[in-house]
Amino acid sequence: MTYPYRAYGLTIGCNTLVSALRQEQTDLERYDLVVSFGPETGWVREAMCLPSRLEHPRPGEVEQDNSPFKLTLYGDGEFFELAYGNEARFVVDGQASRVWGSCLPPFTDEDLATYFLGPVMGFVLRRRNILALHASAVFIGGQAVALCGESQTGKSTMAAALALRGIPVLCEDITPLIEEHGTFQVAPGYPRVCLWPDAVEKLFGRQDALPRLTPSWEKFFLPLGGEDAKFEAQRQVLGAVYLFAPRVADADAPRIETISGREALLGLVQNTYMNWLLDRSQRAAEFDALSELLKLVPIRRIVPHLDPGRIGALCELIVADAEGLFAGRESAALLPTR
Repeated sequence: MTYPYRAYGLTIGCNTLVSALRQEQTDLERYDLVVSFGPETGWVREAMCLPSRLEHPRPGEVEQDNSPFKLTLYGDGEFFELAYGNEARFVVDGQASRVWGSCLPPFTDEDLATYFLGPVMGFVLRRRNILALHASAVFIGGQAVALCGESQTGKSTMAAALALRGIPVLCEDITPLIEEHGTFQVAPGYPRVCLWPDAVEKLFGRQDALPRLTPSWEKFFLPLGGEDAKFEAQRQVLGAVYLFAPRVADADAPRIETISGREALLGLVQNTYMNWLLDRSQRAAEFDALSELLKLVPIRRIVPHLDPGRIGALCELIVADAEGLFAGRESAALLPTR
């Protein structure tokens, strides 16, 4: 049996129920991505017979590497393997149209799905030449707003805090951007926000206020799609990007700052998802896309306060700033032309 889903702008057919995803009411004969968990399939066995080389981390980078997986290339790029120690392994074909995953006990298909919806899907998007920001995205004033930054900067916590204040969430951690009709549009991810225990405690006052992703994961998740927190399931035009700066103890923090075009472009380049995967031509294409994004979308900087108690004030700042940007743009569009 194949279960139909949609995430990150792709139709997905999976042989396993994935609780984090919403099933699509469709009878598609062909999916963008076919996923199977369990015993090796024929194409995976064929892939494992090809010559291989370790693509990441490369020799000399092992000690400096802090990524959670090893990436192995098979053949001339016909297949790739992402291995997470003894916990899980995935094989992806070169076109990123098929994914196979497996794990050993005590890990389960739910653990596999957790890996799949994060970095594995990030890898799939990269292989399909889809630009993706390392960002969460929310829906404010009729447009998508990307909250962009490195790991542990507070993107997911901020998305969850906004969700609890009635702001729908499109994506968490990975924000795919589709360039279409002179705009950049955000393709929704899936209806959860994943949070570390300290973030749950900041938001709810205790760490066990939310369910765990799986019994073997430290992380918890905020379900989206209910009365308390909503999921925006439709693709939306990107209206603004906010780059997270380090937390400070300044009296005027939290605050939102304007930044130069050069700072904005550098921040975007540094925060595209899995940018270490790109070759020279891909980097050039990405740079061109980000330069175009900079022309169309305002980029601003968020400076959070060290005090987690001020997250509510930052939520209010982001909503007011984004709505002000969008209102100003609409007013400018209504001005008569000469």
